[in-house]
Amino acid sequence: MFGNAIVLALREIRRNALRSTLTILGIVIGVGAVITMVTIGEGATAQVQADIQKLGSNLLQVFRGQGFGGGGGARSSAPPFSMADVQAIRDEIPGVRTVAPTSTTNAQAIYGNSNWSTAVTGTDDQYLSVRDWPLATGRNFSESELRAGAAVCILGATVRRELFGNEDPLGANIRLQKLSCQVIGTLTSKGQSGFGQDQDDMVLIPLRTLQRRIAGNADVNSIMVSARDGVSTEKVQADIERLMRERRKLRPGAENDFNVRDLKEISSAMTATTRVLTSLLAAVAAVSLLVGGVGIMNIMLVSVTERTREIGIRLAVGAMARDVLLQFLIEAVTLAAFGGIIGIVLGLAAGALATKAFNVPFVLNAGIVVLSFAFSAAVGIVFGYFPARRAARLDPIEALRHE
Repeated sequence: MFGNAIVLALREIRRNALRSTLTILGIVIGVGAVITMVTIGEGATAQVQADIQKLGSNLLQVFRGQGFGGGGGARSSAPPFSMADVQAIRDEIPGVRTVAPTSTTNAQAIYGNSNWSTAVTGTDDQYLSVRDWPLATGRNFSESELRAGAAVCILGATVRRELFGNEDPLGANIRLQKLSCQVIGTLTSKGQSGFGQDQDDMVLIPLRTLQRRIAGNADVNSIMVSARDGVSTEKVQADIERLMRERRKLRPGAENDFNVRDLKEISSAMTATTRVLTSLLAAVAAVSLLVGGVGIMNIMLVSVTERTREIGIRLAVGAMARDVLLQFLIEAVTLAAFGGIIGIVLGLAAGALATKAFNVPFVLNAGIVVLSFAFSAAVGIVFGYFPARRAARLDPIEALRHE
């Protein structure tokens, strides 16, 4: 009985191929749009997480002033940090793995006839460890170079490319404003950060060199802290805030004149935002599935009207009402299922093209594929039931009289 109903349903769909194709168009668009939107959203989420991870593992950043990156109106009036603050974090915070002081300024880097405006960061030999940033060539700063404020530098990939092209920069001298420094190393490329910055567009020099020969002060503008594996970054963050309040002699209840940022918090916030947007887009796309369901119901009602006499003959020769109900219900579900399968294929293809265009990873969410197909089949059942029930309840005599 069930097999016969499937054969009859498929025969009817094939007989009206063009109408069946137009009927499932709404399902195809709905399923395809949902899968495409979710694929793009998953890819964007993965890209955000990867970009945050590029900054370093278990990384906290301590900035002067309020706001992200030490921005905000209080930045200029907030006192800078000192090397004593850096040493206090190293000595008094038990969960800390590595600490690196940093101060950054912009300067024109010049080599021969090439010049490039870049960020010059003064730091120490722990910076690369904090950032999980390996050298491509050369070496790190030595202890004697850090103490003496030697004129040596390490180039980011962008600066190396702009100044040297394919030439090996090791041992060459470049000028940063009036400072001539020798290139002792180059960094591997990290690419763009989640905040749109080119992380490779930088030159590292010893902190004391920057302070004495470029900035003309002893300020430390920010401190980068890497927590030990297995240690809660939230606890390390709270310990640093407590220590800095003590060292900066802030009264109880007074607002911090510094800011400790946990990159895990930033990653979680950005990931949550992209997922909310993905859900909203998928929900909007899913509306077309309901529209497709209405289309299936309308076409099935038309089909019942066109085939009234055929239904009457089947009922007159002994077919049960449930047989007619099953036949029309199978037709509706088959149409929806075909639409779901085509929509899945088109959605995955569109998702792959879109993620490539947006330069984000293609992340296949098997759950949303299965859910989309199941939902399309459910649409066929829900919207096909009413026409099928109407067909099954036809009076055989009245149906046979129908012209």
